[in-house]
Amino acid sequence: MSDQKYHAPLPGVGMQPPQMIPTAPSSQPDAPPGGWSPPNMTYPPGLQYLMGLDYLFVNQKVELLQAFTGWETKNKYVITDNKGEPVFYMAEESGLCWRLCLGKYRKCEFNIYDKNQHEVLRMIRPFRCDGCCCPCYLQVLEVYSGNTLLGSVTQEWSLWRPKFYIRDASGQPVLMIKGPLIRFCVDVIFKVKSLDDKHRLGMIRKRWSGFTREIFTVADTFGINFPRDLDVKIKAVLLGACVLIDFMYFEQET
Repeated sequence: MSDQKYHAPLPGVGMQPPQMIPTAPSSQPDAPPGGWSPPNMTYPPGLQYLMGLDYLFVNQKVELLQAFTGWETKNKYVITDNKGEPVFYMAEESGLCWRLCLGKYRKCEFNIYDKNQHEVLRMIRPFRCDGCCCPCYLQVLEVYSGNTLLGSVTQEWSLWRPKFYIRDASGQPVLMIKGPLIRFCVDVIFKVKSLDDKHRLGMIRKRWSGFTREIFTVADTFGINFPRDLDVKIKAVLLGACVLIDFMYFEQET
């Protein structure tokens, strides 16, 4: 497979500085019972597709070169709603050496396009370590609209089970994600919870894709569930959390 830049489904339009688009005037809502902040009534261009959604499905495309040779290729995804309608297209950008030498730990970026081929999000994942040997250099992924930071996903040190924080643009944690102790089941669920750990607000679920796809490829399928009234910027960060979880726990080892 060539290493040419991928645009899905057509060459994307260059990213423009985001202009916040106001929704219809309304009174400021009360804080939801789960403990997260009330939804912001403005959103970056392109994220209006997430308004009113409480499910997203992330489907990684099968790469035949990687399936037959084992060589790491650039990951590509189609993101759909619960009706199967495409919402976004996502493509990885990374260097060949990073993929071949560092595998799932590689430094990379993800460009996300809407149905009109406009780039609406950009995710940056720097090189980081994983595991108890380097607790001060754990995984992180930042989500941007243009040059504006929307939030980030940070891995937290944990001895037994995966744990992440969903952070807003100021760096403050707003949600946390707890993974299972065992990640070799047919369906693997990462719970999205409130910071006080009292409310389960959603989940990121790695779904069984069938014997052939699971054994011979690393093309995974995920479902993301979140509150319908959650701020669309935090929904975008949860999408980034799904990508990071895919790389960390379900990507082929080097």
